[in-house]
Amino acid sequence: MRLLKTATLALLLAAGAAGAARSLPPLEENRRVQSEFLAAAVGDEIRKNCPDISARMFRVIGRAKKLEDYALSLGYTDAEITAMRKDPVNKARLKALRDAYLAQNGVAPGDTASYCRLGRAEIEKNTLTGWLLRAR
Repeated sequence: MRLLKTATLALLLAAGAAGAARSLPPLEENRRVQSEFLAAAVGDEIRKNCPDISARMFRVIGRAKKLEDYALSLGYTDAEITAMRKDPVNKARLKALRDAYLAQNGVAPGDTASYCRLGRAEIEKNTLTGWLLRAR
């Protein structure tokens, strides 16, 4: 009987922990996560389209690790973090936000100079995007 009570208690605790994790809002709705992913996406698009700007890869990797640690500290699992990064709907949403930001800041697809101009402005203002980039 005691073993049954212990097993039942363990199951209830496990169910409670699983329920707590499920009560978290979707990770992509977290303001910090969203803004840092957007900054990285904008920076990536700038470096791909401007030959005078490159990524500061150690900073990019370090910032990604800090963001992962932040999500884990909120109670998200590695699997939930990976699922958010790979989700096609989330990728499309992030791409739309990125493209809107670029357009609002004077970037025209195919216009290398506009990407470079925005990249240099981001670096000068020391935004998160600019902090992740380096002008050559």
